[in-house]
Amino acid sequence: MALAVFRDGARILVEDKWDRPEPFYRPPGGGVKFGERAIDAVRREMREEFDAEIRDVRPVGTLENIFDYHGRIGHEIVMVFEARFVDASHYAAERIDGMESVGTRIEAVWIDVSRRLDRPLYPEGLLELLGDSLDQAAGVGVDTG
Repeated sequence: MALAVFRDGARILVEDKWDRPEPFYRPPGGGVKFGERAIDAVRREMREEFDAEIRDVRPVGTLENIFDYHGRIGHEIVMVFEARFVDASHYAAERIDGMESVGTRIEAVWIDVSRRLDRPLYPEGLLELLGDSLDQAAGVGVDTG
């Protein structure tokens, strides 16, 4: 799996997901096709699902995610990238609507990660992986004096 983190200050863009026992947030992205590089998968997924072009795509790290999906254990390796939208209007939008390849509607929303979230953010460890750069964007621990 390859995910793209888009930042706007202390906000990141996440999909509002409901396909587990509880609702959760996850950055946009998806599966990596056989023979495809993860960085290309992120670009493809953003084009296919949100009709959006992205730039400045750079790897942040990899997370291993073990989870329960309707009573069955799932396991995935998640490549995390940071990226920017070519169209800056996406940063002003409250939400970005999209469509999965199977025809399921997707909604991506901006959440402020400097505040307590109302549901889990997956994959686990994402905020720790993003680390200091999110703290600086949110103004946490930044010496202004």
